[in-house]
Amino acid sequence: MKIKDEKAHCPVDYAFKRVGGKYKGRILWVLRDGFLRYGELKRAIVGITPKMLTQTLKELESDELVSRKVYLEVPPKVEYSLTKTGKELIPLISQLRSWGENQMSRNKS
Repeated sequence: MKIKDEKAHCPVDYAFKRVGGKYKGRILWVLRDGFLRYGELKRAIVGITPKMLTQTLKELESDELVSRKVYLEVPPKVEYSLTKTGKELIPLISQLRSWGENQMSRNKS
């Protein structure tokens, strides 16, 4: 079931259902500059298992935040990129990243 098909209680609830979780924001962030293949994503997302990466990519694709392009060649080549809607999230993720950096630096002392 698509997340967007689930009933949200408010706009914040709706947004967090689509991008919340441990890996979705990180995947969206690493895709901000263009296309990446599955292996490149796996290397870029520290600690993610192949199963979780596959599941999360499917959810992001289902929610139309990430697009998947398959090239018919041997071996198969698949690239992932942000959709227009996914790209709209990058400034917000950037702000969250800045906030996180500030909080991390405060907590080091």
